[in-house]
Amino acid sequence: MQMEPKVNILLVDDKLENLLALEAILEKLGENLVRATSGEEALRCLLHQDFAVILLDVQMPGMDGFETATLIRNRGRSRHTPIIFLTAFSTSDQMLFKGYALGAVDYLLKPLDPNILTSKVIVFVELFKKTEAVKQQAAQLVAVNAELRQSEERLRSLSTCSPVGIFEIDTEGGCRYTNPRYQMICGLKAAESLEKRWLESVHPEDRERAVASWSAYIHEGRDYSEEFRFQTAHGIVRWVQVRSSPMLSGQGELLGYVGTLEDITERKQAEEVRAQVIREQTARQEAEAANRMKDEFLAVLSHELRTPLTSMLGWSKILRSKKLDEKATSRALEAIERNAISQMQLIEDILDVSRIIRGQLRLNVSAVNLLTVTEAALEAVRPLAEPKDIKLNTVLDTSVGSVYGDPARLQQIVWNLLTNAIKFTPKGGRVDVSLSVVCGEEQTTHKYAQIQVIDTGVGISSEFLPKVFERFRQADSTTTRSHNGLGLGLAIVRHLVELHKGTIFAESPGTGEGATFTVRLPLLQDNRSIRASREATGEMSSPVASTPLAGLRVLVVDDEADTRNFLSFMFEEYGAVATAVGSVDEALAVLEQAKPDILISDIGMSEKNGYTLIRKLRSLEPEKGGCIPAIALTAYTREEDRLEALSAGFQQHLSKPIDPTKLIAMVANILKLPVEVSVG
Repeated sequence: MQMEPKVNILLVDDKLENLLALEAILEKLGENLVRATSGEEALRCLLHQDFAVILLDVQMPGMDGFETATLIRNRGRSRHTPIIFLTAFSTSDQMLFKGYALGAVDYLLKPLDPNILTSKVIVFVELFKKTEAVKQQAAQLVAVNAELRQSEERLRSLSTCSPVGIFEIDTEGGCRYTNPRYQMICGLKAAESLEKRWLESVHPEDRERAVASWSAYIHEGRDYSEEFRFQTAHGIVRWVQVRSSPMLSGQGELLGYVGTLEDITERKQAEEVRAQVIREQTARQEAEAANRMKDEFLAVLSHELRTPLTSMLGWSKILRSKKLDEKATSRALEAIERNAISQMQLIEDILDVSRIIRGQLRLNVSAVNLLTVTEAALEAVRPLAEPKDIKLNTVLDTSVGSVYGDPARLQQIVWNLLTNAIKFTPKGGRVDVSLSVVCGEEQTTHKYAQIQVIDTGVGISSEFLPKVFERFRQADSTTTRSHNGLGLGLAIVRHLVELHKGTIFAESPGTGEGATFTVRLPLLQDNRSIRASREATGEMSSPVASTPLAGLRVLVVDDEADTRNFLSFMFEEYGAVATAVGSVDEALAVLEQAKPDILISDIGMSEKNGYTLIRKLRSLEPEKGGCIPAIALTAYTREEDRLEALSAGFQQHLSKPIDPTKLIAMVANILKLPVEVSVG
């Protein structure tokens, strides 16, 4: 015998002891008692459930019972739900009138009489059950009548001898008719075809796409035509074209959908043969292009390495075989040094590209002042600009804050862009460098540091512009080219910018019109300046707003001192008490002495890594810190790295470089802190 489903009863009171008392009185009814400790929580419950009756406390902080009742009555689904007000205060005529005006069915004074409360609730529970039974019977009757009216129309419109599969479904997705060809394509018997949707016969690899496209079709109401692989229970796979159109009554009412399944396996096989031929031709062309590019690169590499060697070897032999005066000797040594530096830069570029390809290029991150980085790069390239009489014009905003990154690599980004601009700018030209703050394109409050390098050089053709950041790409790779280099600098720059969570793009009106390179890097949020400005305008009235992690004990574990110090400073700015250590053993020692509220640990550390730490931590008893929440910080960003961190025992995985606001928001979310942290 099927058990009668339980009825939901909503209990709303801000005091837990009152909720427990209500549950003790009403639990003998055997119904589903749902708690809510505030008006807001009660409204969220009403979004997902229907209730036979609501017991609502009048006096609650924030949204009181009357306000909650008003919102309940304003919602169509709960407009007629009975409400019994509960209050510990005397029920004046004014309060009674207000309660009944809001649709209350009763008003009970605390302490409650269990018998009276139980009897009143039983009345509404029984009323709700009867109402639901009537609704269910009415819905069943409507469905039966609709099926009877449509059966005659269906028999006339569908043919069982069609060369294509035919199906008819109702507006709820239930199948009402299939023909033999449909059943053969899906590999189903007649009865099975009415129980299963055609989507269940789609090949598992195509099913997600099929479900998404069919759902979009149902919502949009347009004609449907898609191609999928179907797989029967016996493993037979065939290509099928599915078509469907809405089926309307004479009055334009949607009755359901009628569709066809057509076996197009032979056509798809022919298309696959043609596609394979095209793929082979394309692959051959790409391989030939790659070979040409490789040959061109090796030729350029040989030239670029031999050129400085020729000068160095020549001057060395002269120095060994002849006695030169002081001026000539100085000139020879300068030439040797200059060419050695040039060759060293070529080798460094090749090594950087090798590290990038192998995924082994790592950053030593800290808070970095971009103004200092830009000025250092400018000083480094001035000796290159002066012989060509190129003017370096700068517009540097001194108020630009810090970014989170590797200072050496950030200087390399600016240096590469400047040397590239100087290389392709003719004598007497100009290179403009600017540093400023811009807002993100996503229309948020998050800001970015923007570095622009604009030159008056040879420019970039529209054909080459999309390829300017590709490895081994040069607009002119012939032996007669006028500019040296391996074509690696901009590729390295793009990768370094992306490692810093930034963006880079190039613009050029065309050949001979100069070029503009723009780099954008996310700025660190300066909490001190934000707090100072809010205090000046009177916006900060609550200490929770300025120190959302006040008193929180955080253990930071990272073998990089700069990262360790930065994270400690950041958490302390948010009001936390941070303890920073550089190894797994130090972290375990801290855990023995004091139990922090949360652990922030790097994964890739020397000797013992973050996985060792979390596994040892999770092996401890709860009272010794075995259940402390933990967040993994890592430069490894693959999905399998995230899953490994979670399976090891971390609650969250955050990739480097770290956005401070995201980390703070993650900490607040894990610990369920009652604060809002803005994530840029």
